[in-house]
Amino acid sequence: MLVNTLLGVIFDLDNTLVSSTLNFQQIRADLGCDNDIDLLDFVDALPEEQRIIANNLVVKYEINDALNAKNLLGTEELLALLAQLDIPCAIVTRNCREAALIKIKNNNLNIELLFTRADHKAKPAPDALLHLSALWQIKPENLLYVGDYLYDLQAAKNANTMSCLVTHGDTLEYASLANIVVNELTELSDVITKVFAREPADFSG
Repeated sequence: MLVNTLLGVIFDLDNTLVSSTLNFQQIRADLGCDNDIDLLDFVDALPEEQRIIANNLVVKYEINDALNAKNLLGTEELLALLAQLDIPCAIVTRNCREAALIKIKNNNLNIELLFTRADHKAKPAPDALLHLSALWQIKPENLLYVGDYLYDLQAAKNANTMSCLVTHGDTLEYASLANIVVNELTELSDVITKVFAREPADFSG
């Protein structure tokens, strides 16, 4: 449930707003990265020459994935609802900027604010979420971060925002960390619609 007044929404991108078929197992195998190590941390820790090569490989995978990404069920409806309610939106993703921009453009996502791993420390760090809180002049507890993975919930907790987990029907062991758990974004639209129908939003915060 929305435990605080909703004044802003921040989205993850891959498998939250748009589809993604990134094969992380293959990327890890290509880079020699163990499963228990964060992929981006692994790349960042490499010597400079190896880091450049590894990063270029990751970006290549991301761009190829971006070219085939499609809006997920409920994406267009939810963004239209938030626009109608005059609730600001942004995207915070671990993707590279080039891939993220391709996904946004190809799928007509009407979200202007985009922050990637090049802009702030990658999730689960709260940096990008806190930046948006300051930019919008909205307290973190009045923001909702929507994502499909553990890092998204951890980032929300670290920033003290509300969180929504999109499961796509899967049973996820970390679902209990989220304030709201939905199968698809259509359900989140229903939650927000009911909240705003029950009591008008206070946009003074």
